[in-house]
Amino acid sequence: MTPRIVSHEEWLEARKAHLAKEKAFTRLREELARERRQLPWERVEKDYVFEAPEGRVTLGDLFAGRGQLIVQHFMFGPDWNEGCPSCSFWSDNFNGIDAHLAHRDTSFVLVSRAPIAKLDAYRKRMGWTMRWVSSLGSDFNFDYGVSFKPDEAAPKYNFGTIKPYGEEAPGLSVFRRGEDGAICHTYSTYARGLDVLNGTYHLLDMTSKGRDEEELSFPMAWVRRHDQY
Repeated sequence: MTPRIVSHEEWLEARKAHLAKEKAFTRLREELARERRQLPWERVEKDYVFEAPEGRVTLGDLFAGRGQLIVQHFMFGPDWNEGCPSCSFWSDNFNGIDAHLAHRDTSFVLVSRAPIAKLDAYRKRMGWTMRWVSSLGSDFNFDYGVSFKPDEAAPKYNFGTIKPYGEEAPGLSVFRRGEDGAICHTYSTYARGLDVLNGTYHLLDMTSKGRDEEELSFPMAWVRRHDQY
């Protein structure tokens, strides 16, 4: 695209016009967040068990004594040797956030179906400090719409709106411990709903080139694990 070079006064006028749209978007985003907080909850009826570095833990244990739990569904199948490059791209944004979330009564954890030894080794390779547990042998990933069985007839992803690309897919789920101690599922999002979590994309969106993916074979063809660039 050929840039249009203008005077400072013209640039400022155009920028203020765009700022009005940005403010409208911010207000809409805040309204969506308010409505999200008012969504109904559903009780978690199953007793999910995970493998952690210290041994077997329950979904309740992942709260670590806090009232809320955010689960990032990270694509890492049981027979994979490495985690998904795209999920790794997203997870680079999460290192260190658990300390801040803890001060808002919220725990954060990655969950994948790969064995815990593989997850722990990959976490150390990537230099991540956030908690990561394995749901291998559990229905957790299947129940929350991010893993699909090979013989599953017409599997659906993102609340049945699209087909999954394979047996694993990304997502995020949020849980809350009620006043009675019961665990409830309050929110999940998938696919493009995860865009908001990627700071690199948002920074690129502020540049004149943007994400610069139009000429690629698919939008994220450029993405590598951060130790493979």
